[in-house]
Amino acid sequence: MRVLFVGINPGVRSALTGHHFAGFSNRFWKLLFDAKVVPEPITYEDDDRLPEWGYGITNIVPRPTAGIDTLEPAEFVAGRVTLRAKIRRYKPAVVALVGVTVYRAMFPERKGPVTLGLQEERIGDAVVFVLPNPSGRNANFTYAGMLAAFAALRRYGTSRGTTRK
Repeated sequence: MRVLFVGINPGVRSALTGHHFAGFSNRFWKLLFDAKVVPEPITYEDDDRLPEWGYGITNIVPRPTAGIDTLEPAEFVAGRVTLRAKIRRYKPAVVALVGVTVYRAMFPERKGPVTLGLQEERIGDAVVFVLPNPSGRNANFTYAGMLAAFAALRRYGTSRGTTRK
């Protein structure tokens, strides 16, 4: 596996459809194509195709919610353990945390601001890369800013031989 994309938890629509990042306003799939991470336009219904390109996708917390405000600290603790086990098993070169909130959930001891891109931390042998949350509710980044971050992941992975050109 080249890159493992990690979300915080499934939203209601993702739970209903059985697919990752399925929210009506979520731009994850469009960003993957526009940043040339994948070679063709895909939607949430194509999430099972990610392994064709060397990608995986998962969440820290498996429980679906309408928002993250109802997630409990114990769920994050258990999720970190489960995610680390998945990373040991599948050995991705890069763990792409989709959202600063995901980064903070994985590294609660880290204080201060979080920047997008490559991080100092590693999970197992995998490098950690932070992407913006592509939800339409995320007003912290413009589409252009999100696209730049996804393109940076592609360029970083390409320079390490981990994502397609």
